[in-house]
Amino acid sequence: MKLLALDTSTEACSVALQLNDQLLTLDEVCPQQHSKRVLPMVQQLLSQAGLTLQQLDGLVFGKGPGSFTGVRIGVGVAQGLAFGADLPVYGVSTLAAMAQAAHRVHQAHQVVAAIDARMSEVYIASFSLDDFGLMQPLSEEIACKPASLPAPKLKGPICAVGTGWQTYLQALTDWHKTGNSGEEDFAQVLHSPTILYPSAQDMLPHAAMACRLGQFFAAEQAEPSYVRDEVTWQKLPGR
Repeated sequence: MKLLALDTSTEACSVALQLNDQLLTLDEVCPQQHSKRVLPMVQQLLSQAGLTLQQLDGLVFGKGPGSFTGVRIGVGVAQGLAFGADLPVYGVSTLAAMAQAAHRVHQAHQVVAAIDARMSEVYIASFSLDDFGLMQPLSEEIACKPASLPAPKLKGPICAVGTGWQTYLQALTDWHKTGNSGEEDFAQVLHSPTILYPSAQDMLPHAAMACRLGQFFAAEQAEPSYVRDEVTWQKLPGR
């Protein structure tokens, strides 16, 4: 199975190539440079593997949530590459990718992934490991202020990943503990300092399963998942 995954939904730009059992990855934190960096990164991995786009089985993209511009870039680049090489595509949630990273890095079974959504909000969802080693969502992906979050879906210890936890650590920790009746032993939060952004390599396990199940689709059907459809812009005084 030969799959190429890319993600530009956050400050990070990430590309990964799965060539059967071999995995090649590139990850860079390069805010506002995604449109310049993602294609050279794709070419670098393909050259390293000695492959062309036409030899791939499919393209995988981070569908969001995340930066509106970043998500659009990722979807657009994936569509363009897929059209040119006549390849099917598949979108993976950025929050699910971070949850998958928590299992890869920390062997976590329960994860709450949160991305700083600006405007005092987070993109957030809860995940639990299934029998196939994939993180599956237990809640809808939402954009919400930490103080207004619905009751947590997970009981007991969790692994906390993403920039949302970095920005709102105390508020989100209190939210989880309150939802667990305030019992410290059962509401432990393991905060991962290393998993702040989604990585394309952690989209590949979900994509590989989807490929085996025939769930890839035509490039023109690729759609982003913004979660939050409206952005409130504050005008500067006098504007």
